[in-house]
Amino acid sequence: MAAPQMPAFDPFDVAESNATSYPEALAEPNRHRWNRKLGDYAGLTHFGVNLTRIEPGGQSSYRHAHLTQDEFVWVLEGEVVMETNAGAQVLAAGTCAGFPAGGGEAHRFVNRTKSDVLLLVVGDRTPGEVVTYPDVDLAGRMDDDGRYRFTHKDGTPY
Repeated sequence: MAAPQMPAFDPFDVAESNATSYPEALAEPNRHRWNRKLGDYAGLTHFGVNLTRIEPGGQSSYRHAHLTQDEFVWVLEGEVVMETNAGAQVLAAGTCAGFPAGGGEAHRFVNRTKSDVLLLVVGDRTPGEVVTYPDVDLAGRMDDDGRYRFTHKDGTPY
């Protein structure tokens, strides 16, 4: 079979990165998750699509809630613990979760197994987005350039 031609592509041809925009003091726990930015690769501007791989012991992010952006997660491979305001629950491959904007449902995904977990994560790119983090001293806001800027919860910079 011939390789797909754009706009079709193999998601595993997209470079994988464990870069994080979190402040350095909070970055290390998130270096065990790897993203392939499929939406960027395809030239999408209104929503992001990431193929996220979480190594054993890793997390997707700190538990967070979005004010203006929706987020959707589909577990493609493995078993992952979803932590929300209601507590923790194990999600198997084939399970999905949705987090409506402004709902206040703080969430993260943690890999407590010995194998990698693969998630498909979709979210919109609403400018001015505000992200809250109930478990750590962190606040986030998306600037007009589409990048998140993080501060302490009291607004002081890191």
